[in-house]
Amino acid sequence: MPTKSERTKYVLEKLETLYPVTPIPLDHSDDFTLLVAVLLSAQCTDVRVNKTTPALFKKANTAKEMQKLAVKTIEDIIRPCGLAPRKAKAIQGLSKIIINEHNGKVPRTFEDLEKLPGVGHKTASVVMSQAFGVPAFPVDTHIHRLAQRWGLTKGKNVKETEKDLKGIFPEEKWNKLHLQIIFYGREFCSARGCDGTVCEICRHCYPKRRKAFLANKA
Repeated sequence: MPTKSERTKYVLEKLETLYPVTPIPLDHSDDFTLLVAVLLSAQCTDVRVNKTTPALFKKANTAKEMQKLAVKTIEDIIRPCGLAPRKAKAIQGLSKIIINEHNGKVPRTFEDLEKLPGVGHKTASVVMSQAFGVPAFPVDTHIHRLAQRWGLTKGKNVKETEKDLKGIFPEEKWNKLHLQIIFYGREFCSARGCDGTVCEICRHCYPKRRKAFLANKA
């Protein structure tokens, strides 16, 4: 069986071969629209978000415009994304804070982003990575699951898994790698499509694994 360092090297090389280019999955035009799209993607697919945001951004695609919309108006538009009441309140709320406390610009630090309503560490990490190019490793439940299947972490939650992945992969690879893992998971190693014994990376990392791998819940 490959060692952890061998598994790490294989994953890095395999994903780079499969996904040399990593377009951002969420449609956006700037850092503010990306922030809103990432917030909407919580417990919702990127495809659904991309179908929903054009109507929202047609009404308001800046913090200044968004803060003027009624929460109910936002809620009605984003309903297909789920958790609409909570997300709508957060979108209007963060827009007001961006205007009042950040001169109308999306803040560029983890600390300030995570103070915005509806913005947790994962959302902040995506924005820092994809909008501002700051090294980050956003870990969601999907990355958490794959990292466990591939023997890259024994983390019991996304926070522990993020720490482990940052420890084994070069910092300059983080921003691209988190997208590569997401793309691979969707195509080859989904929750239902692979149980830790089916896809090529799982088979390479654990060639003798015969039973379904049960990951720790995020």
